[in-house]
Amino acid sequence: MQLGIQNRVAIITGGVQGIGLQVAHELAQEGVVLVLADINQEAGTEALADLSKVTRTEFLQTDLTDPASVGNMVKSAHDSFKRIDFFVNCAAILDDKTFMESSHDDWRRMLDVCLLGPMHCLHAILPVMKAQQFGRIVCFSSDSARVGQARLSYYAAAKAGVTALIKSIAQEVGPDGITANIVSPGATNTPLRRKREEALRAQMGEEKYERRVKTVQKMYPLRRIGEPTDIAPMVAFLLSEHASWMTGQVISINGGFTMV
Repeated sequence: MQLGIQNRVAIITGGVQGIGLQVAHELAQEGVVLVLADINQEAGTEALADLSKVTRTEFLQTDLTDPASVGNMVKSAHDSFKRIDFFVNCAAILDDKTFMESSHDDWRRMLDVCLLGPMHCLHAILPVMKAQQFGRIVCFSSDSARVGQARLSYYAAAKAGVTALIKSIAQEVGPDGITANIVSPGATNTPLRRKREEALRAQMGEEKYERRVKTVQKMYPLRRIGEPTDIAPMVAFLLSEHASWMTGQVISINGGFTMV
């Protein structure tokens, strides 16, 4: 699909693996200029080498939990390209504990990355977008934030905070020509999820784990979990003029796992 977003400048956090990397590839095919912000230097270097073959791309190692690091990233991106049109927040961490097993340190780490991280980014990016009188924001939440999910309580809580944050910001910045929307995936085959699943396999044993996999698939009417390629086209659409009258919305892409 030709979305008319070529030469726009996008910052993608968590853009060097998983859904974020697939979003970067989707936008590269549309001719978007990319700034990949991630703490993972090795994966960032690999993504930069690959995406630079398609579109102008920069990788900026960034710690989203550190406001100074985020501020330096945004300043560097703006110095390079003189504008920031799109912000896509894909950065996240995942855990697998019951609430009673979790600790204060677990909660703090989750909130620092999944909620305070996008807050730091938006605080730095929004002045640029307001000055331009244009901007498109897409932040990732999760359907666990919409309906709850055992063993993901503080992840779900952080992602619910993202949803409330974006809905609130959308009301504030709409008059400045800025839209802000949320993409809410179901279970998606990413390195983050695969790492969690490998730990579960080791913990449960092969036979019990395989039964779990079949049970999970049955929870999805489409009988499979998602792939990053199922998610990325919606992000590109939300950044385009085709979605210029959409703001403050939550779009679930989840194989029918939830229907709310």
